[in-house]
Parts: sequence; structure tokens; C-alpha cells
Amino acid sequence: MSGITTHVLDLDRGRPAEGVEVKLEIQMPARGWVALAARATDADGRVPDLTAAGSVLDAGVYRLTFATGEYFKRRGAGTFYPEVTVVFEVREPGQHHHVPLLLNRFGYSTYRGS
Repeated sequence: MSGITTHVLDLDRGRPAEGVEVKLEIQMPARGWVALAARATDADGRVPDLTAAGSVLDAGVYRLTFATGEYFKRRGAGTFYPEVTVVFEVREPGQHHHVPLLLNRFGYSTYRGS
């Protein structure tokens, strides 16, 4: 399993958000944000492979960026948040880190999942 995974639920529709572009980055002291992966959510709204299966994460600060504006545009809807950025810290690299996004056109929430 990937060390970092995510899924996006579209609360307006009450179903998974397919096709949301997601970018994963890590903050490097001398280089700023460094891209690690870019994927799109699958039919179940999930991205299961942001990092290689079995790889051990580095401790540090990570950033997930969700292209929510493009997702809603494809659905023929506008949104107040054209992009959602979630910054989180990995303190225990051996653990799995699941970062879901609950989304609607005018709000969102996130949490550390399992």
C-alpha cells in the first residue's frame, strides 16, 4: 500500500468525485515544494498510489493540491474554491497516511483517515 492515499467525496452529489487531479509535494528546506506525484481520482474517488507501494515516507511536511475548479467545471457547475490545498506533517514515516477530502461547491473538510 502507498504511504499516502486520498479520496474525494462530492457531497453535492452524494458520491465519489471521479477525475479530480491531485498533486503531492514535499517541502524541502533548501528547495521549497518538490513534486512527488500527480494523479487523478478513480471511479471510486480514490488515489491509491501517490507513493510507491511498500516505500517508506520521509518525515516532513507534505502538500496535497486538488484541482476542484476543473472538476466542477466538467460537471457544468461553478465553485467558490477552484483549488483546495491540504498541508500536513508526517511524523511517523512507517504509518499509512490517508487524507480524504469531503467537497461541495461552497465548502470542504478534511481529516486524517485510516
